[in-house]
Amino acid sequence: MLNPVLDQAWIASHIPHQGSMCLLDCVETWDQQSIQCRASSHRAADNPLRAYGRLGSACGIEYAAQAMAVHGALLAPPDSTGARVGYLVSVRGTQLYVPRLDDIAADLRVEATCITRSENNILYQFSVSAAGYLLLDGRAAVVLDADALTSPSGEVP
Repeated sequence: MLNPVLDQAWIASHIPHQGSMCLLDCVETWDQQSIQCRASSHRAADNPLRAYGRLGSACGIEYAAQAMAVHGALLAPPDSTGARVGYLVSVRGTQLYVPRLDDIAADLRVEATCITRSENNILYQFSVSAAGYLLLDGRAAVVLDADALTSPSGEVP
């Protein structure tokens, strides 16, 4: 995992999330199986995921999903036009260890590790922590190129 740190500008140019919805500050390390990112946007008063002035810990799933999207962009072949489009289709076994994220003073460490991968499906294990404390974790299933999985009649084969 000896890769240069990739900043928010790089991230925003490689995933569909833009402006304040691009939640990650940087990619700290990554390899073929995993990615570790850092984020400070959970403290921002204008975080688009806030509701009633708070950022619930379940919003950490979006942080993890963005880390997965960045991982996909990093794994895209150099000669491709970009990463394949992925959709988060399932979140399982998620444990929330704190009620909210906006009151966490430290930066978030967002990690995702590929458990299994096939042609159009990826299963990740993810976690969000801060200052050495686990805030949430779980598993997430991603389907790639979902449009290609439908038959001409619009039904999933």
